[in-house]
Amino acid sequence: MTQASRVTADQSSAATAGRPVAMIENPQGRSPILLICEHASNHLPTRYGTLGLGPDALESHIAWDPGALGVAQELSRLLDAPLIHATVSRLVLDLNREPTAPDSIWTLSERTTIPGNLDLDEAERARRVREVYDAFHGAVDAFANARQAAGQLGAVVSIHSFTPVYRDVKRPWHVGLIYNRDERYARHVEAGLRQDPALVVGMNEPYSPADRVFHTLERHAERRGRPPLMIEIRNDLIRTQDGQASWAHRLAPLLREGARTL
Repeated sequence: MTQASRVTADQSSAATAGRPVAMIENPQGRSPILLICEHASNHLPTRYGTLGLGPDALESHIAWDPGALGVAQELSRLLDAPLIHATVSRLVLDLNREPTAPDSIWTLSERTTIPGNLDLDEAERARRVREVYDAFHGAVDAFANARQAAGQLGAVVSIHSFTPVYRDVKRPWHVGLIYNRDERYARHVEAGLRQDPALVVGMNEPYSPADRVFHTLERHAERRGRPPLMIEIRNDLIRTQDGQASWAHRLAPLLREGARTL
């Protein structure tokens, strides 16, 4: 297991009851790659209760990206790369959205209404932005700035998972590579993945920056002139530790080699 470091920016927050919103693992990692996993957790701080949802909904993809954290942690180990991941469910606030975006706090996710997010007043919205969004992205900014100042910040890679079926439509991809203007890193990883003819690789599928899913990478990679890459893995492939390890071992050499060419 990689070394963990607690981020102190949020330790006094009532929303998280002393639990930091951002956790840094392997902060001294030698790789120039910075790994981020925004949807790592389905944890709801006590003050939110269950947001009116049952246990099945809270275990489903609407609350987090199942399997993504396990892949990210194994990549951190294999690459010796630092990893920053969230400890709060995206049901409270989606960290991969601008805080002013209409889907920053979901009231309806796919076909599930989130009762506890209905009719929020401005004070509650502002509180969530301050205690969740600002705490997480402030921690990432501080860490990335320090790495960049030390000449240790190369590519920034965010790890996600997606559902095999969305609104009754099957998704054929095993993995998706999401990129924006700078597509060099995505193309390198794509070339490696396509060596396996059994893999269905989506380029800007099942999401693209047009879906407003590139916020984290825009903020922490593009604005610093660093190569960004968002990796989406179909969640039925990474529900087990074996699946997570398999995908991490598949991706690690491609990410390592690609980072050397950028």
